[in-house]
Amino acid sequence: MNGKLLKKVPNKPGVYLFKDKSDRVIYVGKAKALKKRMSSYFQKTHADNQKTRMLVGHITSFDFVVTDSESEALMLENNLIKRYKPHYNIDLRDDKSYPYLAISYDDEFPRLYITRELHRKGTLYFGPYAQVANIRKTLDMLRGVFPIRTYARKRPSRSSSHPFLDYHIKWGLTGKIEELDVDEYRKVIDQVKDFLEGKDMSVIKRMEKEMRTAARNTEFEQAARLRDRIDAARYLQEQQKVVSEKRIDRDIVGLVEKEGTVYIRILFVRSGKLIGSRGFVLERDQVDDDVLASFLEGFYAEASQVPKEILLPRAPLRVDVLEQWLSEKRGTRVDVSVPQRGEKKDLVKMAVTNAGYAYEVYRIHNIGGTFDPATVLAGLQEHLELPVLPYRIECFDISTLQGTETVASMVVFENSRSKRSDYRKFRIKRVSGQDDFGSMVEVLKRRLSHLASPIPDARFASKPDLLVVDGGKPQLTAALKAMDDLDIEDVPVIALAKREEEIYVPGKVEPLALSKRDPALNLIRQLRDEAHRFAVGYHRERRGKRMVSSVFDKIPGVGPKRKKALIKHFGTPDIVYKSTVDEIAEAPGISNELANTIYEHLHK
Repeated sequence: MNGKLLKKVPNKPGVYLFKDKSDRVIYVGKAKALKKRMSSYFQKTHADNQKTRMLVGHITSFDFVVTDSESEALMLENNLIKRYKPHYNIDLRDDKSYPYLAISYDDEFPRLYITRELHRKGTLYFGPYAQVANIRKTLDMLRGVFPIRTYARKRPSRSSSHPFLDYHIKWGLTGKIEELDVDEYRKVIDQVKDFLEGKDMSVIKRMEKEMRTAARNTEFEQAARLRDRIDAARYLQEQQKVVSEKRIDRDIVGLVEKEGTVYIRILFVRSGKLIGSRGFVLERDQVDDDVLASFLEGFYAEASQVPKEILLPRAPLRVDVLEQWLSEKRGTRVDVSVPQRGEKKDLVKMAVTNAGYAYEVYRIHNIGGTFDPATVLAGLQEHLELPVLPYRIECFDISTLQGTETVASMVVFENSRSKRSDYRKFRIKRVSGQDDFGSMVEVLKRRLSHLASPIPDARFASKPDLLVVDGGKPQLTAALKAMDDLDIEDVPVIALAKREEEIYVPGKVEPLALSKRDPALNLIRQLRDEAHRFAVGYHRERRGKRMVSSVFDKIPGVGPKRKKALIKHFGTPDIVYKSTVDEIAEAPGISNELANTIYEHLHK
């Protein structure tokens, strides 16, 4: 685990997700202070706990969501455990699920019942709730107020000792189905639904009136039963606040933009409860000027569900068009807004805060696209028709200036994440002048020769699942020549052209043009850009050393040690040039006489 990542985690309430090398979620936990709790797993105090040691041994990365309170973290933790079913949660803790009330709308005569399952189609769920005892009271109360079916049998049975509906149902006392009016019964179920959604207070008011009447008539036992029912009803109607007082479906978008990169984090709120989040990274030049509008259009074009409200940190262009499109997709009105005050503004602030924290993690990883590497790699495998998932990808770039100090870089991504320990630099030795083709052949032969070696260099022992070269057809041809010279056929290779971002694949005449928003293309671009950055940096380093040599090599009395001392003291030859004789003499090992010689030589 990278210690730098843990330093970016805030000491605030929230939920953390530990992942293995395949980016699978293997443990979900909650914490009052995220950094303190997450760091504790990697301390020696857990050395005696075998289960924790096993968990820590499989952790390679993590994600987290900041919440406003521990209670919010508790509910989110439970939802995420249900979603991911992480292996170590099953081993390390009781994976208890919360109880729900459910209405079986798919039945001809729907029933109301308590459940801990949420997978049945055609069933409407209410909850979750912390204590099943109060739900049982409420269920009994609802059965006393509404003539509803509560047991599992879907149709009446003559042999059963239980009536099909409660005894006091006004339109059927015999339990015969032909005497029951389905439409009338559905109206009753709709009333129950309204009550559970908090839309109708008439039931509670009616019971309060009955309780006062019973108390006046000294029917204290009946009044006490009504009091308990009212308490249970009020409990059921209480909005269990996680992030919102309203039971509404919302997507809350947070956005941060730094150094040409935009990080977007969406918090998904369903029935007022935070159920999860998802992060996206966009390079600034990948999208239109209105990055937020571009993202929303792309995201909701693929989304299976559009919520009633979308809260944003700032207004996109043509928000009216966006609202109309989303409303048509949902089938009912969708409100897209930038809240200015109150609860909604606080929710957006929370989303932006989470986006900021997640961006810091992204910056260290130096990856982009969606935080779902397995999906990105699967998409890349499909686009390129690769035989295996491209878990390890190596990218190569050449850097030179008019054929001088030509160098090459090799950068490595594993599971969509940069692996800096495997980066390599190459000085081109066998090619002279401006020859990108020959330089690419040389560097790839030097790298790939280790695959065929009986005793490979440990630095190059891992076999890549995909090679990427920066450039178009010529660079791809160079890569194929290098592989042909070494008789290597089982390593796929592609080239990415700079101008149109087209991918050249061996055996195909036309390049592959992916959508600029395709995460697979974004991953390849990030590889290419990282290889370019690494190569240019090494080239500048080599060019700087050569410049230093050319400046000082002809000065009498300045050898390698004094040359190194001058550069270490001043930083660059330019600063030495601008310095006075006395300032030059302050460098270690430089006498006044030699300082005067250096000054006169530089200013001839």
